[in-house]
Amino acid sequence: MTDDQQNLPERSRIVQQHLADAGIASRVRELPDSTRTAADAAAALGCVVGAIASSLLFLADDEPVLVMTSGRHRVDTDILAAQLEAATIVMASAKQVRAITGQAIGGVAPVGHPAPIRTVIDTALSDYETIWAAGGTPHTVMPLTFEQLAALTGGSPVRVATD
Repeated sequence: MTDDQQNLPERSRIVQQHLADAGIASRVRELPDSTRTAADAAAALGCVVGAIASSLLFLADDEPVLVMTSGRHRVDTDILAAQLEAATIVMASAKQVRAITGQAIGGVAPVGHPAPIRTVIDTALSDYETIWAAGGTPHTVMPLTFEQLAALTGGSPVRVATD
């Protein structure tokens, strides 16, 4: 790791190692301002909000599912339930997010969790050449392509909303 990567928060160094292990040449970047919301991240990065890959944890029939969704819309839980063939879909609580991902809401990365989490990726993210995902803290992000995000997470592309 370079010196600036050594200075990253521990959770972001774990995410950076996952990137390296996957052979993905992307670097976690620390930003001076919070990227807790998609709008905050887009403003800090100078990109459109739709290019922000928000990490949302849901419980589908009580099993955790990480949904990487475009910041341009909200997840429609009825559509998500149909895509996952789940009877119930509920948003995980902040306590559940921390316990399952090891990361805080607003900084949940697509990887770097204590155990693998089933992941799905909003097909709307494929509309963007570069997408930005959290890097393990509310102040860190990383650029990826849709294909890199899918390879990194093993995630399945699904439709999560109607635009």
